[in-house]
Amino acid sequence: MIQFSWLLFVFPAVGTLVNLFAGSRFTRRQIGAIAVGGVGGSFLVAVLLLINMLILPAHDRSITVEMWDWITIGTFHAPAAMLVDPLSLTMTLIITGIGTLIHIYAVGYMEHDEYFQRFFVYLNFFILAMLILVLSNNFVGMFVGWEGVGLASFLLIGFYFDKKDDTYGYYADCGKKAFLVNRVGDFGMILAIAAIWTTSGSVTFNEVFEYFHGHGAGLIVAANLICFLLLLGAAGKSAQIPLYVWLPDAMAGPTPVSALIHAATMVTAGIYMIARTNAIWHFAAYASGTAAWIGALTALFAASIALVQTDLKKILAYSTISQLGFMMLGVGVGAYGAAIFHLTTHAFFKALLFLAAGSVMHGLHDVLDIRRMGGLRKKMPTTALTFTIGALALAGIAPLSGFWSKDAIKVGALMQNPALYAVALLAAFFTAFYSIRATVLVFYGEPRDQELHNSAHESGSLMTIPLVVLAVLAIFGGLLNLPVWVPLEHWLEPALGHHEVPPLALELFAAALSFLIATFGSMMALSHYNLGESWPNRLIAPVRFMQPLLENKWYVDEIYSAIIVRPAVGSARWLAASFDQGIIDSLVNWFGSTALRLGDFARRLQTGLVPTYAFSILLGAVVIVAYFVLA
Repeated sequence: MIQFSWLLFVFPAVGTLVNLFAGSRFTRRQIGAIAVGGVGGSFLVAVLLLINMLILPAHDRSITVEMWDWITIGTFHAPAAMLVDPLSLTMTLIITGIGTLIHIYAVGYMEHDEYFQRFFVYLNFFILAMLILVLSNNFVGMFVGWEGVGLASFLLIGFYFDKKDDTYGYYADCGKKAFLVNRVGDFGMILAIAAIWTTSGSVTFNEVFEYFHGHGAGLIVAANLICFLLLLGAAGKSAQIPLYVWLPDAMAGPTPVSALIHAATMVTAGIYMIARTNAIWHFAAYASGTAAWIGALTALFAASIALVQTDLKKILAYSTISQLGFMMLGVGVGAYGAAIFHLTTHAFFKALLFLAAGSVMHGLHDVLDIRRMGGLRKKMPTTALTFTIGALALAGIAPLSGFWSKDAIKVGALMQNPALYAVALLAAFFTAFYSIRATVLVFYGEPRDQELHNSAHESGSLMTIPLVVLAVLAIFGGLLNLPVWVPLEHWLEPALGHHEVPPLALELFAAALSFLIATFGSMMALSHYNLGESWPNRLIAPVRFMQPLLENKWYVDEIYSAIIVRPAVGSARWLAASFDQGIIDSLVNWFGSTALRLGDFARRLQTGLVPTYAFSILLGAVVIVAYFVLA
């Protein structure tokens, strides 16, 4: 079965091409069925591959499937080949499994959209690019998928490119912002790939990792340089400080896009890439430490902004950045298995939260301001229940999946650096607070806009069934990697190395403290926003002066605009007016006018008089003879 792994690419590719070239002849139901079938077919293949791989002994669970010889230039060789191992297969199951549920949801969500066909072409193309990214056996192939998901993200974020509102401005600009910020990270990826090939003479994962295993002690400087460049790439794709600013504006895309690209799959590509290259990071202590601190600070920074947001999707966007920070912290401290575990559970509960937010939008005619909501559980019971489950998992309430995965990362941080652990605990407290705050303000209490409340309604089964499935996964996902047992981390060992078991006492201490922090944050939000108790106000009062900073997102966008965007735009306009129009256009116009004058002169020589032409021939003959005689 492993040799037919290429079928993973075929199904979404066929779905993309059929809907692109023949979709105009189909009904919307048929377009949706083709798109869902494209992703669902890949999911079935992935499940069969999983069954097949579970039969194999652990040491045989890393298989290269050659397809064709792709690039060979001198000593440089990059094959078109797949690396099927526990890590790539886990990512494939997440991409195709969650992707199938989101595609089903999108059929109902986009039912009346004018650009239904175009949307599903883009969505299937994204799945194809993401599979190329995680399944390629070399850095160049991974970079093709890396750029492919960047293109798909640009197309889907700016899907309503002709739309403008007060929240996002021009939606087309949101897509451009994501595209340009990611290009900064991609520059780091290109340099990293060049450095890897220069150092090891190969771009194939297994060959590069073997080289570093054999020569790692003498490659510490090179390993750190490579990993810093890889970190730049990961910071762009996985929305880490300072390149996180594109992700909140990416919420301009349709809600299924937010769920698929900006919660479950694309934004985790940077985390996957670092986990995949762990053999290099093993020799890059400086880069690893930097990655850990960037992750911890990103988790805290984004969580602080989410505390005061009033747009439901923006809350989830900053939450995603924060949770990606936790994952970056995990890979930075070497807890690769814990990071992939949190990546997996995050895909469950964050996709659930985004889709539930889309259900709220659908039921409230695109309203997202949580200050106008309240009491929606009576109007939207399924959405309310599933959103609450997702929020509790995000908050880290035991025994839901988010508790176990975040705790595993925090244990890894505690084993390496207590300061990192302290930052992670504070970020976890903020997470619990804003998760319950959003849930209470949207679904519980009394309606704050009665007219809006009266118009609310539950979504159809195409949208609610995926919510229920994801809610079940959010509840039981922790079973994938319970402490001590850790089956997921053992499963990933062929790709990530041996799992270091922390002391049981440390596990119990960290789990108890995580539970207390999450419970306290949740109770504080519940008491403040639903029960009207005064004690949370007394705790909040000393730091209330920071509220304007948080509401304005620490003014980071304004700072970037002042020092980067406005100078760049001003320079471009000056160059356009002075250099382009004043020099380039003048030069082009001079060539054009000179050609016209020469043409006018040559036209006057064409008199139509035979004696004149005869004289011209004679004159030419005399000149030629004179040239040969005199020369």
